Amino acid sequence: GFDYIEGGYPASNPKDSEYFQRVRDLPLKHARVAAFGMTRRGKMNVEDDPQVKMLLDAQTPAVTIVGKTWPLHVTEVFQVTLEENLAMISDTVSHLKKHGREVLYDAEHFFDSYKDNPEYSLQTLRAARDAGADVLVLCDTNGGSLPEEIGRITSEVIADLKCPVGIH
Repeated sequence: GFDYIEGGYPASNPKDSEYFQRVRDLPLKHARVAAFGMTRRGKMNVEDDPQVKMLLDAQTPAVTIVGKTWPLHVTEVFQVTLEENLAMISDTVSHLKKHGREVLYDAEHFFDSYKDNPEYSLQTLRAARDAGADVLVLCDTNGGSLPEEIGRITSEVIADLKCPVGIH
């Protein structure tokens, strides 16, 4: 009865790569296997990013990609501009969609980011949605948000974006 089985990160190690080769032979009747990865790297074309290529090579019907939502992480961890981050999200989602994949977009640290900078947080979700993401997944990556906050923020996101939203 599970809808998705997130099988891992094909670029992480040979064992994960082998998993994606072997899972193709399973007679799954309902569940869809998803490969997990990241948006393209900054200052790189999506077609040239080896990690994105490995997501496609996994040949799963669905792909979950994680992207940076919090401006602090964009500028300090990825060391790219906020605009480049939006392009990284959009480019990756549209590239995967062009190759026929269902795309689940994980908005990393979403609730922390939204409390700090709601407008940019929404911009990252709009970039994924407008590029064709099938589901936007709001991640409480640190696990520190209270249920009331998650409920309020999720309601605000759904009202603004009017698209399928999940919580992780």
